[in-house]
Amino acid sequence: MNLGYNIVFFLSIAIHPSAQVPSECGAPPSFPHMQVRDKYLRQNIFSNGEKVLYRCAEGYTQYRGIRSIMCEAGKWTKLSMKCEKKICGSAGELFNGHFDYKGASFGDKAYAVCNEGFTLKGVEYRMCKDSGWSGEIPTCEVGGEPQVLPAEVTCPDPSIANGVKLSEAVSVYRVRDSVTFTCSKGFLLTGAQQLTCGPDGQWQPQLPLCQASNDITQSSKPDGRCGVPRYLPNAHLSDRYITQTDFGPGERVSYSCALGYMRKRGTYYSTCVSGKWTPVTLRCERKSCGSAGEISYGNFVYTGVEFGDTATGVCNEGYQLVGRDVRNCMSDGWDGRVPICEAVQCAELPEVVNGETNGYLEPPYFYSTVIGYRLQRGVVMDGPGNWTSALPTCKYRK
Repeated sequence: MNLGYNIVFFLSIAIHPSAQVPSECGAPPSFPHMQVRDKYLRQNIFSNGEKVLYRCAEGYTQYRGIRSIMCEAGKWTKLSMKCEKKICGSAGELFNGHFDYKGASFGDKAYAVCNEGFTLKGVEYRMCKDSGWSGEIPTCEVGGEPQVLPAEVTCPDPSIANGVKLSEAVSVYRVRDSVTFTCSKGFLLTGAQQLTCGPDGQWQPQLPLCQASNDITQSSKPDGRCGVPRYLPNAHLSDRYITQTDFGPGERVSYSCALGYMRKRGTYYSTCVSGKWTPVTLRCERKSCGSAGEISYGNFVYTGVEFGDTATGVCNEGYQLVGRDVRNCMSDGWDGRVPICEAVQCAELPEVVNGETNGYLEPPYFYSTVIGYRLQRGVVMDGPGNWTSALPTCKYRK
């Protein structure tokens, strides 16, 4: 009894101090050329052990590190992910001229320069964008006056109070260019995080706002906390939420489709509001594997062509299966290989009394091989004369 009392006592001593450590974190920090995943943007309180994910901003790609940070004792862990500019490579071949590169990375320009005696017709430069070089390759034609296309429609440099642009700053924003915003620490983004320069020279949608998080939480927070998030068929909570059993008001969890399933429709997140989780409309459907393949001299018998279904190989009459007969529809397609149907090999024919084969055919004998018989003079065939039935017998004619 004393031993049990001591164990309980020491455990209580070990656990008690941790209750004094701050267990919540504020909005995650901002980093250049990176942005927090959309699902975390409206959340400004994170519980101890909760993680957030980052992604590289437009025009950048991850080249090393881990893309998540965790709330530990009221502070965010260090983000090790690093993003670098995307490379566009060559802007193309300009006949009778060349491109003068100011760089070949995201945001850089390549100016078209024609050889002496040739004039430029087309856009003066191409810009390295997230999807590659913009526009089309111009042409250099003999003589004449240059026909440089007028400048494209541009949008003003966007900026919002208490906001930070995550996209690389450029001097000119053209149609279809995009910028991504996040708010400074202590402020919450209201509106769209990513804006696109429209054909009318205006940003679409309209610029968002960065409001003080205290103002927002005071107006929207009942004080109820939420327990374990609800179960969804064919889906599961993202890994970072699996062990968490208590969530504060405004905290959001995300779901993903289970292995072998893919999103069909609906939102994938739920928010703790007034002690209850908001509905999740995510619907996941089984992935389709399509055809399991073609079998020569046979076919597949399907239970279905979606995840979890099977396709069983069946050979035609006279053929036997070589290989595994069943293929399973997995998350990444049908497993195994298409089996083969080989013709059945028949045993050698025994000699027929008072008869002989009509000609000689060397074994082996495979399915559909035909053997003819020739009877000795004075005898007739008694019985069927095909190999698939009993061997014929021959008797003397009466």
